[in-house]
Order: sequence, then C-alpha cells, then structure tokens
Amino acid sequence: MEADACDDGMPSFFDPKTVAALFDGNPAAVAVLDHDLRYTYVNPALERLNGLPAASHLGRTFFEVLPELDGRPTTMRDVLADGKPREETISGRTWAADGPDQQLWRAAYHRLDADGEGCGLMAIVIEITDTVRQREELEQARGRVALLSTAAVRIGTTLDMDTTCRELADFMVPDFADVAAVDVFPAEVGHSVRRPARGVVRLRRAALRGDGGLDELMQQFGHPGEYVDFAPDSAVARCLAENEPVIDDWEDDTRDRSDSTSQRITASRALGLRQALVVPLTARTRPLGVLSLVRAEGSPSFDEQDVAVARELAIRAGVDLDHARRYDHEHSIARELQRSLLSEPWGPRPHVEVATRYRPADRGVLVGGDWFDVVPLRDGRHLKAMGDVMGHGVEAAVAMSQYRSLLRLLAQEDLPPHQILEQLDGMVERSGLDRAATCLLAVVDRFGGVCEVASAGHLPPVFIDPGAAARIERVPVGPPLGTGFGGYRTASVPCGPGTVLFMYTDGLVERRGEDIDVSVGRLASLTLPPGGHLEDLLDQVLDRFGDDAEDDIAVLASRIREGPPAVRPAPAE
Repeated sequence: MEADACDDGMPSFFDPKTVAALFDGNPAAVAVLDHDLRYTYVNPALERLNGLPAASHLGRTFFEVLPELDGRPTTMRDVLADGKPREETISGRTWAADGPDQQLWRAAYHRLDADGEGCGLMAIVIEITDTVRQREELEQARGRVALLSTAAVRIGTTLDMDTTCRELADFMVPDFADVAAVDVFPAEVGHSVRRPARGVVRLRRAALRGDGGLDELMQQFGHPGEYVDFAPDSAVARCLAENEPVIDDWEDDTRDRSDSTSQRITASRALGLRQALVVPLTARTRPLGVLSLVRAEGSPSFDEQDVAVARELAIRAGVDLDHARRYDHEHSIARELQRSLLSEPWGPRPHVEVATRYRPADRGVLVGGDWFDVVPLRDGRHLKAMGDVMGHGVEAAVAMSQYRSLLRLLAQEDLPPHQILEQLDGMVERSGLDRAATCLLAVVDRFGGVCEVASAGHLPPVFIDPGAAARIERVPVGPPLGTGFGGYRTASVPCGPGTVLFMYTDGLVERRGEDIDVSVGRLASLTLPPGGHLEDLLDQVLDRFGDDAEDDIAVLASRIREGPPAVRPAPAE
C-alpha cells in the first residue's frame, strides 16, 4: 500500500481507526503527534495518565495540554529531523495528580515516515515514579548503613571525652549537616560556680564544627570549653526534658519565644541557617548532653529518616561518651590516690639526701601502680624501696598502698633486704591480694661503704660514683612479690661517699620492640659531677629517657650526705 505525502496529512496506515485498533487496548500510554507536535491520537491509558479525555488533547501541543511538565521539545524535534529514536525522563504533574509531589515518566519517541519524510511522532510513555523512588530509598538506606558503619570506626577512638565529642561533630559535617555542636553536662566539681537562672539548662560546649566559613562564624554562639545557657523554651531544653529529638524550624515566627532564644534564632538566620535537629545523648538512661545539627538554606529539611539516623548515631556516641566519662572518673580517683601515696617519703633524713620524681603517662593511659618509699632505720640508715604493682587503675593504686604499708611495718624489724622480701611475699600471699608486684630494696651502710640490695623481679639499680660513669649492678633477681615462691638474696654492692644510688620503674626504659637489656644499658651514660644536685640528675634522666614513655615513671636518687668521716656507734653494753 502506497503512503500519502506528509502535505496531505498522516500516512493512510496511521489513520485514527487503524491506530485505535492497534493501541486502544495497550497498557502503555501511547500518543501520535503530527509534524507540528500536535496530538492526533491518544489511547485510553494516556487519557488516564494525563487526567484528560482524548478530545482535550487533539489539535494541541504536548505543553499546551500539560503545562506543568518539564519535557524538552528539542528532543522530539531532533527525532523528527534525523529519524533516530530517543528517550527522555519527564517530571512534573499531570491533571490526574492527587498531591503536590512531582511525578516521573519515561518517554520514547519514534518518527513516523512517509516517502522518507518525517510526518510525525509516536510517543510511548511509562510512569516510573514508584520505581525511581524505590531506587532512591534503597540508595538512601545503603548510604545510612554505610554512615553508621563508618561512624563505628571514626567516633570513640580514644577514652577522652572531648576527643569523642570532636569526632562526633567532625563526622556529621558536611555529609549530614552544615553545623554540628556537642554540648555536655559539666562534670561535678568540688567548688561552687555561678548557678544558672531557674529553668535554664547550662551545658559545656565540648565540640563545634561548621562547614567552610560557618566554622568561624559559629564561634559567636560559644567556643568549645565554654558554658552555654539554654532557655526553657529552647530546642535543647525541650530535647532534654522530653528525652526525644526535636526539630526546630527557625523560619517560623519567633514572637512567642523568650528573648534569649529569639536572639539566638535571629543571629542564626542571619548566617543563612534555617533548621535545627537536636538529639539527646544518653547512656544507661542517664542524660549526658545533646547533639545539635543545623542545616542552612539550600540544604534539604530534616525528615523522619534523618531523625532516625541522627538518633542512632547519638545512641552509639552516648555509649562512647559514657565509657570516656567513667574512665576519666576512675582515672582521677587513681591519680589522686597515687599522688597522695607518692608524697614526700616519711620521716627525717639527717644522714641521707633523697630526690624523687613521678611522671604519669599520657592522659590516654590509665594510671599504674608505681611507688617508692624511704624508711628510716636504726644507726642513721634508711631503707630505699622502688616498686611497681602489675596492672592499672584504682585497683593497682589500692594494691600499691597495701604493699607500701606492709613494707613499712616489716622495715621496723631491721631485717636484711632479702628477708623483708621473703616475709612481704608471704604476707601478700596470705592476705589474698591478687596483684603481683616487683620491688627493689636497698640499704646503704654509710660506715662500711656498701649497699645491700635485694630484688623481687625488679630492674637493676644504677650507681653513679662522683665524676665517673654510671654502673649498672646486675644483682640476683627473685620472683615478683605475691607469687609465694620466695628465694630472694641480698647482694652487697660498693657504695662509697658521694656515690648516688639511682632506682626506677620500667616505664623509664621499656620500649616496644626493644630488648630490655639494651634499654637499661643506656642508663650507663648517666653522670653527675662531684657535689652535683640530685634534682638536676632526675631532670637529666626524664629529659633524655622520659619523653616517649608509654607507662608511668617513678625515679629515686639518694646518697649519703657529705660531712666528717662517719664513725660507727659502739654497741650498747
């Protein structure tokens, strides 16, 4: 059958009856448009899709019928020009829409030819709104899972509370919010501070992060470390009162807000911020503070999924913050206990000079059980002790105090060092104390020029003769205290006038991946000029060996005071 020319209209095999027979029952929406892109046919499926009868389409263009769609006429004209089929995605609303949401369609265009000329188009349209939304929701769900998974790695990397808060704020910006602030309840303090007004919530700003230039601009609302007061009608106060997330739209009228809240919102809007989401930070039902997330103009509003994700992140961060707070509390108790026990060694010391120093490890390392003591004996002698309870924390510090008390009790019996260790080992075993400890005991006989030394698993002492290099004395080493094995021995080491006895814990020398003998061997380089100050020696030691320490350090230096030659008292008759 020969086709008619385009000037005479559509080809004969595209007359309405033929087209209707082919496409009226087709579930896909089909339309035929002429060379001027005016409808000449629409099937019932397209009538339902557009919400208009066929008569309202015929003779009119695509955009005259559906003015709220964003299809591009250039695409259809390109198909008419070169005959190559094309597809495009169209969005907008038709007359059949029953809500304000945008819809999506996929349209395929094919040219209708007569004698090699393009006489019109056939358009096949399928709605893809639900498919696209399902795909977007799936991608969003995947993104949220990835976000939560990444958060587990990047938040809570230390047991420091402020570091955890900074990690949380940094994680939220800019992927989830334009501004993030973490405010926590102040730690309990032993001194009084200015109380906030009734109903006002006072929090300490632990972290603040803004995207780009907002980072500096947001500092006007409170620097990290400062206290921030929130009025009762603020989103923060409401969030804490209800223990629920609160979305605060700052574009709403602020006339019903308190002055402080209204001023804060006005200042925020001046920076282009328009909405806040405040989520409680809790752990074991105890409120710790809030996470405030803010979005600026141009960013999407917070939706229910955003709230769910923010809440899940806050729950996880709350656990990390609780661990950090509990650690900090325990660390403070242990530190204060250890400091009180490591105060100036007791008793007068007319015949001996003593200098001691204790350097805790970094804040991130729990306090250990390092200890030292100087106990006066008869005949002007002194028992010097250096010990290290195994483990860390409050338990180690308490065990340290028990060891020290037992040692002082035994020292009054004036026994040789090895016998003191023997009895101390037995007493610890019988007491049920489950913390082993190393210990080094030394007694200098200022009349005989020797030092009696006994070791329970401790590192060797160092002796520094006046004007000479240090010598490391490898004395017999027994098992640590608390094991019940015993077997300690006392060694006599030369210790003349002016010789310095230097004792230390393993934090001074022990380094990961290095043999302990190599580490201890470096102490042989220590020197002290005749008459030099013991405090200067300890400064030298800590400067040279203490900077990269991974554990607490305790050091003790002692020597017989200079004076006229000592004469041993005659024994009592």
